[in-house]
Amino acid sequence: MRVYFNLFCRDIEAQHAFYRALLGLPDLAHKRSALYCALDAGSTELGFNAAPAYELLSLAARQPPAGAPPPVTGYATFMLGTPAAVESAARATAALGGRVVKPPYATYYRERQAVLEDPEGNV
Repeated sequence: MRVYFNLFCRDIEAQHAFYRALLGLPDLAHKRSALYCALDAGSTELGFNAAPAYELLSLAARQPPAGAPPPVTGYATFMLGTPAAVESAARATAALGGRVVKPPYATYYRERQAVLEDPEGNV
């Protein structure tokens, strides 16, 4: 099975560039359109949908108002290989236009974790 995780975006190209730089994932150029672009994360495809996709998917009534931050109803977790990689991603987030919501910390399940926002406010 292959999993697709998609974000609705105001600027799919900017979001694509942010995640590509942050995570070092390869582009799926053959999937690119005016409404969609994606990155290859192995068994997962990280996709970016332009605003017209709300209507295309019959979700227009759930589109947030222009300029409003998206509600947090779900989030992606990217498992990086080492605690140092988590620290590095947190540092890179701000430099790439995102925001560190919660700096890296040790979890109760013995992982290193940070809570980050992309440039459009997706957690």
